[in-house]
Amino acid sequence: MTKTKIAVIGGSGIYDIDGLGAAEWVSVESPWGMPSDQILTGSLDGVEMAFLPRHGRGHVHSPTEVPYRANIDALKRLGVTDVISVSACGSFREEKAPGDFVIVDQFIDRTFAREKSFFGSGCVAHVSVAHPTCPRLSDACERSARSAGIRVHRGGTYLAMEGPQFSTLAESKMYREQWGADVIGMTNMPEAKLAREAELCYASIAMVTDYDSWHPDHGEVDVAEIIATLTGNAEKGRTLVKGLPKFLGADREDCPHGCDRALDFAILTAPDKRDPALLAKLDAVGGRVLK
Repeated sequence: MTKTKIAVIGGSGIYDIDGLGAAEWVSVESPWGMPSDQILTGSLDGVEMAFLPRHGRGHVHSPTEVPYRANIDALKRLGVTDVISVSACGSFREEKAPGDFVIVDQFIDRTFAREKSFFGSGCVAHVSVAHPTCPRLSDACERSARSAGIRVHRGGTYLAMEGPQFSTLAESKMYREQWGADVIGMTNMPEAKLAREAELCYASIAMVTDYDSWHPDHGEVDVAEIIATLTGNAEKGRTLVKGLPKFLGADREDCPHGCDRALDFAILTAPDKRDPALLAKLDAVGGRVLK
Protein backbone atom coordinates (compact mmCIF):
# COMPACT_ATOMS: atom_id res chain seq x y z
CA MET A 1 0.00 0.00 0.00
CA THR A 2 1.26 3.48 -0.90
CA LYS A 3 0.21 7.01 -0.07
CA THR A 4 -2.10 8.79 -2.48
CA LYS A 5 -0.72 11.89 -4.15
CA ILE A 6 -3.16 13.60 -6.49
CA ALA A 7 -2.02 15.89 -9.32
CA VAL A 8 -4.40 18.24 -11.08
CA ILE A 9 -3.37 19.55 -14.49
CA GLY A 10 -5.55 22.49 -15.36
CA GLY A 11 -5.89 26.14 -16.14
CA SER A 12 -5.78 29.23 -13.99
CA GLY A 13 -8.37 29.11 -11.25
CA ILE A 14 -8.24 25.34 -10.87
CA TYR A 15 -5.00 25.36 -8.86
CA ASP A 16 -6.22 28.11 -6.54
CA ILE A 17 -7.76 25.84 -3.89
CA ASP A 18 -8.96 27.17 -0.53
CA GLY A 19 -7.68 25.15 2.40
CA LEU A 20 -4.55 23.78 0.74
CA GLY A 21 -2.17 23.26 3.64
CA ALA A 22 1.57 24.01 3.51
CA ALA A 23 1.12 25.37 -0.01
CA GLU A 24 4.39 25.94 -1.86
CA TRP A 25 5.39 26.50 -5.47
CA VAL A 26 8.26 24.15 -6.29
CA SER A 27 10.52 23.81 -9.31
CA VAL A 28 11.08 20.31 -10.67
CA GLU A 29 13.92 19.59 -13.08
CA SER A 30 13.19 17.11 -15.85
CA PRO A 31 15.50 15.63 -18.50
CA TRP A 32 12.64 16.21 -20.93
CA GLY A 33 12.87 20.00 -20.60
CA MET A 34 11.18 22.56 -18.39
CA PRO A 35 7.60 21.84 -17.27
CA SER A 36 4.91 24.38 -18.09
CA ASP A 37 5.48 26.14 -14.77
CA GLN A 38 6.38 25.53 -11.18
CA ILE A 39 4.09 23.06 -9.42
CA LEU A 40 1.96 24.07 -6.44
CA THR A 41 2.21 21.40 -3.75
CA GLY A 42 0.42 21.01 -0.44
CA SER A 43 -2.11 18.83 1.33
CA LEU A 44 -5.87 18.77 1.53
CA ASP A 45 -7.77 16.73 4.10
CA GLY A 46 -4.71 14.62 4.80
CA VAL A 47 -3.94 13.85 1.14
CA GLU A 48 -0.94 15.27 -0.72
CA MET A 49 -1.83 17.39 -3.74
CA ALA A 50 0.01 18.92 -6.68
CA PHE A 51 -1.33 21.51 -9.12
CA LEU A 52 0.29 22.16 -12.49
CA PRO A 53 -0.91 25.02 -14.75
CA ARG A 54 -0.88 23.29 -18.14
CA HIS A 55 -0.39 26.49 -20.13
CA GLY A 56 1.71 28.17 -17.44
CA ARG A 57 0.53 31.00 -15.23
CA GLY A 58 -0.63 33.78 -17.54
CA HIS A 59 -1.40 31.24 -20.32
CA VAL A 60 1.98 31.42 -22.08
CA HIS A 61 2.04 28.03 -23.85
CA SER A 62 -0.15 27.24 -26.84
CA PRO A 63 -1.68 23.72 -26.94
CA THR A 64 0.98 22.55 -29.39
CA GLU A 65 3.82 24.01 -27.33
CA VAL A 66 2.82 22.63 -23.91
CA PRO A 67 5.81 20.55 -22.72
CA TYR A 68 3.73 17.41 -22.16
CA ARG A 69 6.64 15.03 -21.56
CA ALA A 70 8.31 17.34 -19.04
CA ASN A 71 4.99 17.85 -17.24
CA ILE A 72 4.24 14.15 -16.77
CA ASP A 73 7.85 13.33 -15.91
CA ALA A 74 7.94 16.11 -13.29
CA LEU A 75 4.75 14.81 -11.66
CA LYS A 76 6.20 11.29 -11.58
CA ARG A 77 9.35 12.65 -9.91
CA LEU A 78 7.19 14.32 -7.26
CA GLY A 79 5.70 10.95 -6.33
CA VAL A 80 2.28 11.58 -7.88
CA THR A 81 0.05 8.49 -8.13
CA ASP A 82 -3.11 9.89 -9.73
CA VAL A 83 -3.48 12.59 -12.40
CA ILE A 84 -6.71 14.47 -13.06
CA SER A 85 -6.89 16.59 -16.18
CA VAL A 86 -9.33 19.52 -16.07
CA SER A 87 -9.81 21.33 -19.37
CA ALA A 88 -12.21 23.48 -21.33
CA CYS A 89 -13.91 21.74 -24.25
CA GLY A 90 -16.51 22.26 -26.93
CA SER A 91 -19.49 19.91 -27.11
CA PHE A 92 -20.89 17.96 -30.06
CA ARG A 93 -24.00 16.88 -28.13
CA GLU A 94 -27.05 18.99 -27.34
CA GLU A 95 -27.45 17.32 -23.94
CA LYS A 96 -23.84 18.10 -22.97
CA ALA A 97 -24.48 21.81 -22.62
CA PRO A 98 -22.17 24.71 -21.75
CA GLY A 99 -21.55 24.59 -18.01
CA ASP A 100 -21.82 20.79 -17.86
CA PHE A 101 -18.89 18.50 -17.04
CA VAL A 102 -18.06 15.30 -18.93
CA ILE A 103 -15.95 12.48 -17.45
CA VAL A 104 -14.12 11.42 -20.60
CA ASP A 105 -13.30 7.74 -21.20
CA GLN A 106 -12.10 7.66 -24.83
CA PHE A 107 -10.01 9.79 -27.18
CA ILE A 108 -9.54 10.33 -30.90
CA ASP A 109 -6.08 11.80 -31.40
CA ARG A 110 -5.91 14.26 -34.30
CA THR A 111 -2.75 16.03 -33.10
CA PHE A 112 0.31 15.83 -35.35
CA ALA A 113 2.97 18.30 -34.16
CA ARG A 114 3.78 16.93 -30.70
CA GLU A 115 6.19 14.43 -29.18
CA LYS A 116 3.93 11.58 -28.07
CA SER A 117 6.19 9.12 -26.27
CA PHE A 118 9.02 8.91 -23.78
CA PHE A 119 10.34 5.89 -25.68
CA GLY A 120 12.01 5.57 -29.07
CA SER A 121 15.23 4.48 -30.75
CA GLY A 122 17.37 2.85 -28.09
CA CYS A 123 14.46 1.77 -25.95
CA VAL A 124 11.26 0.88 -27.79
CA ALA A 125 8.04 0.34 -25.84
CA HIS A 126 4.38 -0.13 -26.71
CA VAL A 127 1.77 0.43 -24.00
CA SER A 128 -1.94 -0.23 -24.38
CA VAL A 129 -4.25 2.78 -24.47
CA ALA A 130 -7.34 0.81 -25.44
CA HIS A 131 -8.87 2.22 -22.25
CA PRO A 132 -6.89 5.44 -21.79
CA THR A 133 -8.50 6.64 -18.56
CA CYS A 134 -8.66 4.94 -15.16
CA PRO A 135 -12.19 3.83 -14.14
CA ARG A 136 -11.30 3.96 -10.44
CA LEU A 137 -10.10 7.55 -10.69
CA SER A 138 -13.00 8.51 -12.95
CA ASP A 139 -15.40 7.08 -10.35
CA ALA A 140 -13.94 9.40 -7.74
CA CYS A 141 -14.27 12.40 -10.06
CA GLU A 142 -17.90 11.57 -10.81
CA ARG A 143 -18.77 11.07 -7.14
CA SER A 144 -17.12 14.35 -6.19
CA ALA A 145 -18.94 16.20 -8.98
CA ARG A 146 -22.34 14.77 -8.06
CA SER A 147 -21.82 15.45 -4.36
CA ALA A 148 -21.14 19.10 -5.28
CA GLY A 149 -24.32 19.33 -7.35
CA ILE A 150 -22.47 19.65 -10.65
CA ARG A 151 -24.30 18.47 -13.76
CA VAL A 152 -21.95 15.74 -14.96
CA HIS A 153 -22.07 13.14 -17.74
CA ARG A 154 -20.18 9.88 -17.26
CA GLY A 155 -18.45 8.71 -20.41
CA GLY A 156 -17.66 10.45 -23.65
CA THR A 157 -15.15 10.56 -26.50
CA TYR A 158 -12.77 13.52 -26.59
CA LEU A 159 -11.55 14.60 -30.04
CA ALA A 160 -8.07 16.07 -29.57
CA MET A 161 -7.29 18.55 -32.34
CA GLU A 162 -3.97 20.29 -32.96
CA GLY A 163 -5.20 23.88 -32.85
CA PRO A 164 -4.68 26.63 -32.04
CA GLN A 165 -7.51 27.54 -34.41
CA PHE A 166 -11.00 26.16 -33.73
CA SER A 167 -12.73 23.74 -36.12
CA THR A 168 -14.19 24.56 -39.48
CA LEU A 169 -17.91 23.88 -39.81
CA ALA A 170 -17.15 20.88 -42.07
CA GLU A 171 -14.73 19.43 -39.50
CA SER A 172 -17.17 20.00 -36.64
CA LYS A 173 -19.94 18.17 -38.49
CA MET A 174 -17.62 15.30 -39.40
CA TYR A 175 -16.39 14.82 -35.84
CA ARG A 176 -19.97 14.87 -34.56
CA GLU A 177 -21.87 12.95 -37.24
CA GLN A 178 -19.39 10.50 -38.75
CA TRP A 179 -16.86 10.01 -35.97
CA GLY A 180 -19.20 10.04 -32.99
CA ALA A 181 -17.10 12.32 -30.78
CA ASP A 182 -18.76 13.97 -27.80
CA VAL A 183 -16.39 16.82 -26.92
CA ILE A 184 -13.45 18.55 -28.56
CA GLY A 185 -10.31 20.05 -27.05
CA MET A 186 -6.63 20.66 -27.75
CA THR A 187 -4.71 19.41 -24.73
CA ASN A 188 -5.49 15.87 -23.52
CA MET A 189 -3.28 14.29 -26.17
CA PRO A 190 -0.53 13.23 -25.85
CA GLU A 191 -0.98 13.89 -22.13
CA ALA A 192 -3.11 10.77 -21.55
CA LYS A 193 -0.72 8.55 -23.53
CA LEU A 194 2.29 9.84 -21.62
CA ALA A 195 0.56 9.31 -18.29
CA ARG A 196 -0.01 5.67 -19.26
CA GLU A 197 3.66 5.28 -20.20
CA ALA A 198 4.58 6.77 -16.83
CA GLU A 199 2.27 4.25 -15.10
CA LEU A 200 0.08 6.99 -13.65
CA CYS A 201 -3.67 6.66 -13.27
CA TYR A 202 -5.31 9.36 -15.43
CA ALA A 203 -8.81 10.81 -15.51
CA SER A 204 -10.13 13.58 -17.74
CA ILE A 205 -12.77 16.13 -16.81
CA ALA A 206 -14.05 18.14 -19.77
CA MET A 207 -15.70 21.42 -18.77
CA VAL A 208 -18.05 22.32 -21.62
CA THR A 209 -17.84 25.95 -22.68
CA ASP A 210 -19.56 25.96 -26.09
CA TYR A 211 -21.09 23.88 -28.90
CA ASP A 212 -18.11 24.17 -31.25
CA SER A 213 -19.39 25.31 -34.67
CA TRP A 214 -21.89 22.58 -35.61
CA HIS A 215 -24.90 23.92 -33.69
CA PRO A 216 -27.30 25.84 -35.98
CA ASP A 217 -28.47 28.11 -33.14
CA HIS A 218 -25.02 29.03 -31.86
CA GLY A 219 -22.88 29.61 -34.95
CA GLU A 220 -19.12 29.77 -34.74
CA VAL A 221 -17.19 29.60 -31.48
CA ASP A 222 -17.29 32.92 -29.62
CA VAL A 223 -14.17 33.34 -27.49
CA ALA A 224 -15.83 35.95 -25.24
CA GLU A 225 -18.64 33.54 -24.44
CA ILE A 226 -16.13 30.74 -23.80
CA ILE A 227 -14.27 32.87 -21.26
CA ALA A 228 -17.50 33.82 -19.49
CA THR A 229 -18.57 30.18 -19.22
CA LEU A 230 -15.07 29.11 -18.23
CA THR A 231 -15.11 31.53 -15.31
CA GLY A 232 -18.22 29.85 -13.93
CA ASN A 233 -16.82 26.39 -14.63
CA ALA A 234 -13.62 27.20 -12.71
CA GLU A 235 -15.53 27.61 -9.46
CA LYS A 236 -17.27 24.28 -9.99
CA GLY A 237 -13.95 22.70 -10.91
CA ARG A 238 -12.37 23.89 -7.66
CA THR A 239 -15.28 22.42 -5.71
CA LEU A 240 -14.89 19.07 -7.47
CA VAL A 241 -11.14 19.01 -6.80
CA LYS A 242 -11.65 19.81 -3.11
CA GLY A 243 -13.84 16.70 -2.80
CA LEU A 244 -11.33 14.28 -4.33
CA PRO A 245 -9.35 13.48 -1.13
CA LYS A 246 -12.56 12.29 0.51
CA PHE A 247 -13.28 9.82 -2.29
CA LEU A 248 -9.71 8.64 -2.93
CA GLY A 249 -8.37 8.51 0.62
CA ALA A 250 -4.81 8.86 1.91
CA ASP A 251 -3.91 5.18 1.54
CA ARG A 252 -3.80 3.68 -1.91
CA GLU A 253 -3.97 0.08 -3.10
CA ASP A 254 -2.51 -0.99 -6.44
CA CYS A 255 -4.70 0.13 -9.33
CA PRO A 256 -7.22 -2.65 -10.01
CA HIS A 257 -7.10 -1.78 -13.72
CA GLY A 258 -3.33 -2.05 -14.04
CA CYS A 259 -2.54 1.57 -14.87
CA ASP A 260 0.43 1.46 -12.49
CA ARG A 261 1.80 -1.66 -14.20
CA ALA A 262 1.45 -0.54 -17.82
CA LEU A 263 5.12 -1.19 -18.59
CA ASP A 264 5.20 -4.79 -17.36
CA PHE A 265 5.41 -6.23 -20.89
CA ALA A 266 5.78 -3.05 -22.96
CA ILE A 267 9.54 -2.72 -23.47
CA LEU A 268 10.79 -4.68 -26.50
CA THR A 269 14.40 -3.57 -26.92
CA ALA A 270 16.86 -6.19 -25.70
CA PRO A 271 18.77 -5.09 -22.57
CA ASP A 272 22.15 -5.13 -24.35
CA LYS A 273 20.77 -2.92 -27.15
CA ARG A 274 19.32 -0.19 -24.96
CA ASP A 275 20.72 3.33 -25.23
CA PRO A 276 22.24 4.38 -21.87
CA ALA A 277 21.49 8.06 -22.55
CA LEU A 278 17.81 7.36 -23.11
CA LEU A 279 17.67 5.03 -20.10
CA ALA A 280 19.03 7.85 -17.95
CA LYS A 281 16.16 10.08 -19.07
CA LEU A 282 13.68 7.28 -18.30
CA ASP A 283 14.78 6.90 -14.68
CA ALA A 284 11.50 8.26 -13.29
CA VAL A 285 9.04 7.14 -15.95
CA GLY A 286 10.39 3.63 -16.44
CA GLY A 287 12.55 3.10 -13.40
CA ARG A 288 10.31 0.39 -11.95
CA VAL A 289 11.00 -1.97 -14.86
CA LEU A 290 14.37 -0.68 -16.09
CA LYS A 291 16.34 -1.06 -12.86
